[in-house]
Amino acid sequence: MAELGLVYHEIPPLWAPDSRVLILGSIPSPRSRETGFYYGHPRNRFWKTVAAVFGEAVPETIEEKKTLMLKHRLALWDVLQSCYIRGASDGSIKDPVPNDIKGLMDKTEISRIFTTGEKADRLYMKLVYQSTGVRSERLPSTSPANCAVSDAELVRAYERIII
Repeated sequence: MAELGLVYHEIPPLWAPDSRVLILGSIPSPRSRETGFYYGHPRNRFWKTVAAVFGEAVPETIEEKKTLMLKHRLALWDVLQSCYIRGASDGSIKDPVPNDIKGLMDKTEISRIFTTGEKADRLYMKLVYQSTGVRSERLPSTSPANCAVSDAELVRAYERIII
Protein backbone atom coordinates (compact mmCIF):
# COMPACT_ATOMS: atom_id res chain seq x y z
CA MET A 1 0.00 0.00 0.00
CA ALA A 2 1.27 3.45 -0.91
CA GLU A 3 2.39 5.77 1.85
CA LEU A 4 0.75 9.03 2.76
CA GLY A 5 2.25 11.88 0.80
CA LEU A 6 1.98 15.63 1.27
CA VAL A 7 -0.02 17.18 -1.56
CA TYR A 8 -0.33 20.89 -2.30
CA HIS A 9 -3.19 22.19 -4.42
CA GLU A 10 -1.61 23.76 -7.50
CA ILE A 11 -4.62 24.12 -9.82
CA PRO A 12 -6.08 27.62 -9.61
CA PRO A 13 -9.78 28.00 -8.90
CA LEU A 14 -11.99 28.47 -11.95
CA TRP A 15 -14.30 31.44 -11.48
CA ALA A 16 -15.56 34.70 -12.91
CA PRO A 17 -16.93 37.74 -11.09
CA ASP A 18 -20.48 36.66 -12.08
CA SER A 19 -20.09 33.07 -10.78
CA ARG A 20 -23.08 32.21 -8.59
CA VAL A 21 -22.50 28.54 -7.74
CA LEU A 22 -19.30 26.99 -6.37
CA ILE A 23 -18.61 23.28 -6.78
CA LEU A 24 -15.96 21.89 -4.44
CA GLY A 25 -14.10 18.61 -4.45
CA SER A 26 -11.71 17.60 -1.67
CA ILE A 27 -8.26 17.91 -3.34
CA PRO A 28 -7.12 17.10 -6.90
CA SER A 29 -6.45 13.42 -7.60
CA PRO A 30 -3.06 12.31 -8.90
CA ARG A 31 -4.50 12.22 -12.45
CA SER A 32 -5.99 15.72 -12.10
CA ARG A 33 -2.64 17.02 -10.85
CA GLU A 34 -0.98 15.33 -13.83
CA THR A 35 -3.41 16.87 -16.37
CA GLY A 36 -3.41 20.23 -14.57
CA PHE A 37 -7.18 20.49 -14.28
CA TYR A 38 -10.12 19.28 -12.25
CA TYR A 39 -11.66 15.81 -12.66
CA GLY A 40 -8.86 14.69 -14.96
CA HIS A 41 -9.32 10.94 -14.66
CA PRO A 42 -10.80 9.70 -17.97
CA ARG A 43 -13.39 7.56 -16.14
CA ASN A 44 -14.51 10.34 -13.78
CA ARG A 45 -18.07 11.26 -14.76
CA PHE A 46 -18.01 14.92 -13.66
CA TRP A 47 -17.72 16.49 -17.12
CA LYS A 48 -20.18 14.09 -18.70
CA THR A 49 -22.66 14.82 -15.90
CA VAL A 50 -22.36 18.63 -15.99
CA ALA A 51 -22.67 18.61 -19.79
CA ALA A 52 -25.82 16.47 -19.58
CA VAL A 53 -27.37 18.78 -16.97
CA PHE A 54 -27.07 21.73 -19.35
CA GLY A 55 -27.76 19.81 -22.59
CA GLU A 56 -24.26 20.54 -23.89
CA ALA A 57 -21.63 18.43 -25.62
CA VAL A 58 -19.16 16.75 -23.28
CA PRO A 59 -16.10 19.00 -23.18
CA GLU A 60 -12.82 17.40 -24.19
CA THR A 61 -10.19 20.09 -23.69
CA ILE A 62 -9.44 22.16 -20.61
CA GLU A 63 -10.58 25.28 -22.50
CA GLU A 64 -13.91 23.61 -23.37
CA LYS A 65 -14.35 22.60 -19.73
CA LYS A 66 -13.66 26.14 -18.54
CA THR A 67 -16.10 27.55 -21.10
CA LEU A 68 -18.86 25.14 -20.03
CA MET A 69 -18.51 26.10 -16.37
CA LEU A 70 -18.22 29.86 -16.84
CA LYS A 71 -21.07 29.99 -19.37
CA HIS A 72 -23.37 28.65 -16.66
CA ARG A 73 -21.92 30.90 -13.92
CA LEU A 74 -20.28 27.99 -12.12
CA ALA A 75 -17.03 28.18 -10.18
CA LEU A 76 -14.85 25.17 -9.45
CA TRP A 77 -12.28 24.57 -6.73
CA ASP A 78 -11.45 22.20 -3.89
CA VAL A 79 -11.89 22.48 -0.14
CA LEU A 80 -8.25 21.77 0.63
CA GLN A 81 -5.08 23.73 -0.04
CA SER A 82 -2.95 20.85 1.24
CA CYS A 83 -3.11 17.54 3.09
CA TYR A 84 -1.44 14.21 3.46
CA ILE A 85 -3.18 11.64 1.26
CA ARG A 86 -2.59 8.14 -0.08
CA GLY A 87 -3.11 8.25 -3.85
CA ALA A 88 -6.65 9.45 -4.56
CA SER A 89 -8.14 8.00 -1.37
CA ASP A 90 -10.14 10.73 0.37
CA GLY A 91 -10.54 8.36 3.29
CA SER A 92 -6.79 8.60 3.98
CA ILE A 93 -6.67 12.43 4.26
CA LYS A 94 -4.70 13.70 7.26
CA ASP A 95 -3.75 17.20 8.44
CA PRO A 96 -6.07 19.06 6.03
CA VAL A 97 -5.51 22.80 5.43
CA PRO A 98 -8.43 24.60 3.73
CA ASN A 99 -8.35 26.93 0.76
CA ASP A 100 -9.52 30.55 1.20
CA ILE A 101 -13.04 29.93 -0.03
CA LYS A 102 -14.40 33.02 1.73
CA GLY A 103 -11.85 35.12 -0.16
CA LEU A 104 -13.06 33.65 -3.45
CA MET A 105 -16.68 34.29 -2.52
CA ASP A 106 -15.89 37.94 -1.78
CA LYS A 107 -14.83 38.38 -5.45
CA THR A 108 -17.93 36.72 -6.94
CA GLU A 109 -21.71 36.42 -6.68
CA ILE A 110 -21.47 32.91 -5.20
CA SER A 111 -24.42 32.17 -2.95
CA ARG A 112 -24.64 28.38 -3.20
CA ILE A 113 -21.93 25.82 -2.54
CA PHE A 114 -22.03 22.20 -3.61
CA THR A 115 -19.56 19.49 -2.61
CA THR A 116 -18.79 16.43 -4.70
CA GLY A 117 -18.89 13.60 -2.24
CA GLU A 118 -19.12 12.89 1.45
CA LYS A 119 -15.51 13.67 2.39
CA ALA A 120 -15.48 17.04 0.61
CA ASP A 121 -18.74 17.90 2.37
CA ARG A 122 -17.45 16.94 5.82
CA LEU A 123 -14.20 18.86 5.27
CA TYR A 124 -16.07 21.95 4.10
CA MET A 125 -18.47 21.93 7.05
CA LYS A 126 -15.66 21.34 9.55
CA LEU A 127 -13.00 23.69 8.15
CA VAL A 128 -14.73 26.35 6.03
CA TYR A 129 -18.43 26.79 6.84
CA GLN A 130 -17.80 29.02 9.85
CA SER A 131 -15.98 31.58 7.65
CA THR A 132 -18.53 31.61 4.80
CA GLY A 133 -21.82 31.11 6.63
CA VAL A 134 -23.08 29.18 3.58
CA ARG A 135 -24.05 25.56 4.18
CA SER A 136 -22.81 23.12 1.58
CA GLU A 137 -25.15 20.91 -0.42
CA ARG A 138 -23.67 17.48 -0.99
CA LEU A 139 -23.74 15.90 -4.43
CA PRO A 140 -22.75 12.31 -5.16
CA SER A 141 -19.14 11.72 -6.10
CA THR A 142 -18.51 11.31 -9.83
CA SER A 143 -15.41 9.22 -9.12
CA PRO A 144 -15.07 5.89 -10.92
CA ALA A 145 -14.91 4.36 -7.42
CA ASN A 146 -18.54 5.43 -6.84
CA CYS A 147 -20.11 2.92 -9.21
CA ALA A 148 -23.19 2.50 -6.97
CA VAL A 149 -24.67 5.70 -8.47
CA SER A 150 -25.83 5.44 -12.09
CA ASP A 151 -25.20 8.10 -14.72
CA ALA A 152 -28.92 8.99 -14.72
CA GLU A 153 -28.91 9.38 -10.92
CA LEU A 154 -25.86 11.65 -11.13
CA VAL A 155 -27.56 13.89 -13.69
CA ARG A 156 -30.73 14.11 -11.57
CA ALA A 157 -28.69 15.01 -8.47
CA TYR A 158 -26.53 17.56 -10.32
CA GLU A 159 -29.57 19.36 -11.75
CA ARG A 160 -29.57 21.23 -8.44
CA ILE A 161 -26.59 23.29 -9.69
CA ILE A 162 -28.81 25.03 -12.26
CA ILE A 163 -29.45 28.62 -11.19
